[in-house]
Amino acid sequence: MAGRPLAIALLTYSTRPRGGVVHTLALAEALAAGGQDVTVWTLGRGGDSGFFRPVDEAVRLRVVPFPDAEGEGVGERVLRSIALLRAAFDPAGYDVVHAQDCISANAAGRCLRTVHHIDHFTTAELVRCHERAIRRPMGHVCVSAAVAAELRDGWGIGAEVIPNGVDAGRFAAAAGPAGQAAAARERWRDKFGRFVLSVGGIEPRKGSVELLEAFALLRADDPEAALVVAGGETLFDYRPYRAQWEARAAELGLEPVVLGPVNHDELPSLVAAADVFAFPSTREGFGLAAMEALAAGVPVVASDLPVLREVFGDAVRFADGATSFADGLRDALGRPDPQRRAAGQALAARYTWQAAAQRHLALYRKVVYDETLSGASRD
Repeated sequence: MAGRPLAIALLTYSTRPRGGVVHTLALAEALAAGGQDVTVWTLGRGGDSGFFRPVDEAVRLRVVPFPDAEGEGVGERVLRSIALLRAAFDPAGYDVVHAQDCISANAAGRCLRTVHHIDHFTTAELVRCHERAIRRPMGHVCVSAAVAAELRDGWGIGAEVIPNGVDAGRFAAAAGPAGQAAAARERWRDKFGRFVLSVGGIEPRKGSVELLEAFALLRADDPEAALVVAGGETLFDYRPYRAQWEARAAELGLEPVVLGPVNHDELPSLVAAADVFAFPSTREGFGLAAMEALAAGVPVVASDLPVLREVFGDAVRFADGATSFADGLRDALGRPDPQRRAAGQALAARYTWQAAAQRHLALYRKVVYDETLSGASRD
């Protein structure tokens, strides 16, 4: 990372543990470890004054208060989020402004934008915000070639492809033989027995209803298996979908365990304790949660999506439809595959945040150089 340190602002929309927020913090810390001057800007929802986990002191944090508003709809909440972050954020003094989502891209003004995945909204306000957040940024990053292709085909926009990093060591350690790690795994297994784990909450994009259908087929042969769902912090209101999910679970005679958000320090042991990790998403940009499961040596069954084929190759079992997904879960539970397990752990270890930071920094320096040339030509 040669050259003078850059002043970099990374903007995200929340302090809660969602994929884009996890990405923002890890990238910020890796850039700061490489000598850059990094500030993360975000909205503190629900009275939050900090992030869901401690952040390296080398990274400056700016948390803009975002008080709850009773009766506020999703569209109104998004517009208020943009307005509050825009009013608080001052781009002066930063060499690079990099927004990590639709809300922060609308708030930031002239910026780079990471498109983690392409959203499909029907609410008018959200459609307009989504369109502006794609068309207005000065440059784009995608975490996979598949999402970059969507951006190119849908909007004619080229993007730099920089894959996510993965904190593989943290999840590998949780799966290790050390007494403390083994005890932590055993506590989860004492609660749930043999279990299938899904991380990401209950929402349409995560394929939650589809997972119920598949798990019901699995339970017909394996009545002792449990389904555990973790995560779920989101800006959007998925209560109708959650009600549909609960009704379908009751119809199928299932009683899934819904944990909600899991403490940052406890998540690796939960993942490592799982017998199989289910990843039935209908849209993804990279698949960070599934990659963390591979780092922990847990078999993964994933939707057969082009982006997941690109990222995971032969390290996971792919499925298309409830019957296929149930077969994948059954196979993962009944036929351990040490070769695939080793391949998954090796794959996760290759995706480092240091490498991601180096590639981001190369892009940032190019942007700064191009901006300097452009300013000189105008003068």
